Amino acid sequence: MLNTTVLCRHISETDGFYLGVKGKIMRPNHHQFEAFAYVVREGSFSAAAVRLGVTQSTITQHIANLEKGVGTLLLLRGRYGVELTPTGQDFYDLADRMVALSAEVTDRLEGFNAMKEGRLKIIGNAPQPALRIIARFQRRFPDIRVDFGLYDWTTAKSMIGNRLADVGLITDAPDHEHWEKIHIESARFVIYCRCDHSFAKRAKISLAELAQETVIVPEKGSLTRRLLDQACDRYGISFNRVATMTTFPLMCEAVLQGIGVALFLQNSSLIKNNLCEIGIEEMPEARNTSLIATKDRTRLKLVSEFINAAIE
Repeated sequence: MLNTTVLCRHISETDGFYLGVKGKIMRPNHHQFEAFAYVVREGSFSAAAVRLGVTQSTITQHIANLEKGVGTLLLLRGRYGVELTPTGQDFYDLADRMVALSAEVTDRLEGFNAMKEGRLKIIGNAPQPALRIIARFQRRFPDIRVDFGLYDWTTAKSMIGNRLADVGLITDAPDHEHWEKIHIESARFVIYCRCDHSFAKRAKISLAELAQETVIVPEKGSLTRRLLDQACDRYGISFNRVATMTTFPLMCEAVLQGIGVALFLQNSSLIKNNLCEIGIEEMPEARNTSLIATKDRTRLKLVSEFINAAIE
């Protein structure tokens, strides 16, 4: 186990961070930081206890001692999980970096032969190419547990920024000095319609031609919705009927059921039967999907192997 004093000194010297209670210098121990980091990442005390292989009361005690040392609440407990306080957000960044540093040391001590167990949390704003990369990674490392979450673009970007996932597959991801950003693929937005639709044999279509259609779009916060709204504002286009749905498979099912036409990135799914993709005149630009991870996490064996699976 990594020496707690060394870790605390590293964080203090790097960030100028100490815990002060009535003028006395206090340093949290590694177990408190680790418990706190996993409660935030897992979303609850019970899930963190399972992940770390300890009792829930142990996790509760570690968090209580950490909050006592800080002198304020770090987490708000609610019916639907935990939420960081402003001070908790500052502490979480440090705690997660400590856990990443500890994991990196463990990787090196074990000679990079520890791919028999472990867990990765992957997020994305569209199912492809994330699922394709996950499948490739798990064929190589079947014992590694991979959790995948699909989120709107705004949320996915925020989760990487707040260190709530190991890796993100994000379209139009911004640059950040603390992020590693690796290009994966490029794709344009298209209209999805049934193969028996009057649009089906078209190569391109104008958004203005959808005025009498029910247009199926993702929820607010998605990149698709943001760019569609920008194009409609730019060209003075409006739709009479819009149906908002939460996931691409649901959007595809709605198209197949004859509810309307959907707008999404091309090749977003292996669902192809009876669906056609049509280019959009007002949205011709290719959008880049990139793999995003914080630089300290890219040094971890699990994350580096996932990156290898993504870029091969």
